[in-house]
Amino acid sequence: MKGYNFDEITPRRGTGSAKWDLSEDPEMLPMWVADMDFKTAPAILSALARRVEHGVFGYTKVPDTYYVALNDWFTRRHQLPIERDWVIYTSGVVPALSAILKALTQPGDGVIVQTPAYNCFFSSIRNTECHLIDSPLRNVNGYYEMDFDLLEQQAKRPDVTVMILCNPHNPVGRAWREDELRRVGEICFKHDVKVISDEIHCDLVFPGQKHQAFAALGETFLMNSVTCNSPSKSFNIAGLQIANIIAAEPTIRQRVDKAINVHEVCDVNPFGVEALIAAYTQGEQWLDDLRDYLYGNYQFVAAFLTQHLPELTLTQQEATYLAWIDCRNLKLTSHEISQLLKEKGHLHISEGTIYGDFGEGYIRLNMACPRRVLEDGLNRLKSVLG
Repeated sequence: MKGYNFDEITPRRGTGSAKWDLSEDPEMLPMWVADMDFKTAPAILSALARRVEHGVFGYTKVPDTYYVALNDWFTRRHQLPIERDWVIYTSGVVPALSAILKALTQPGDGVIVQTPAYNCFFSSIRNTECHLIDSPLRNVNGYYEMDFDLLEQQAKRPDVTVMILCNPHNPVGRAWREDELRRVGEICFKHDVKVISDEIHCDLVFPGQKHQAFAALGETFLMNSVTCNSPSKSFNIAGLQIANIIAAEPTIRQRVDKAINVHEVCDVNPFGVEALIAAYTQGEQWLDDLRDYLYGNYQFVAAFLTQHLPELTLTQQEATYLAWIDCRNLKLTSHEISQLLKEKGHLHISEGTIYGDFGEGYIRLNMACPRRVLEDGLNRLKSVLG
């Protein structure tokens, strides 16, 4: 690595951290919400320091360099050229999802989600007065696959207008293959179902894996989908609140832009803008080293569970820093497991059921921390569940 010390422990308690300061228990180790315990890339820190030194923080005009950085990054790393006119910037992927749903649906419409899935999908669907069409993924010997027959049946429904695709998938950690995504597109477009592709984890695939951007599969995919992306997960800058909506089809883009403005999430702050530019122009080596470290953490979790907690099964994952662990052999609910870990192990994980009914019996554990911290968390897991 190029001098990036991911083993360094940066104290976060008492810094206003949602992750570390939620609990009043001073012994609680938080391994739940999806932010990392690593300092962000040095290039981002330098860019932010320069912006702070200027001393004036007025309303932000997003510069040309922002769009150039975005296009260069996604063209080079994901074979997805992004024209400036396609970009609608906003404060985060969740506000983006809600605005896109508002633009593409009517109250009462059905929205397909492949569960277990990121829990904010559900609230966004409720808030737009749509209803969830649950399309469960299949766990095949610890590896998740799409159920295309079920997806076809659901896409045929007259009330279904949109599918939210999680690509890569949170929480099951799949980096969907080209053939899988092409099948999704074939099914959805045949039945006039638009695809919203949440690609916030696109840069966090494991070594040897590839992120396939949905919109990069061809003109039909580009024009019948909307993509959400952000450097927030990859570079640990969620608090800077910057994200992008990529909408190539003019009518869709116009409707999404209107929804963004109606909901007043059309402005961004100067720090988010500077951070994105620095990340996408100078942060590549840091990110590649981070991915290697995260994959090492995943391997560490796999080996630990095999040796010490063989009744638990770590999902075969290809992306993200979120371990999806099958605890069904314990014959306890996800909530019961969570409460035991909090009370006896002072360990805060995410209950599987917040990602849908098919998360029952699972837990999600955040692996994005120095390895000593990860080992501490796993030993707490062992002390309670072993």
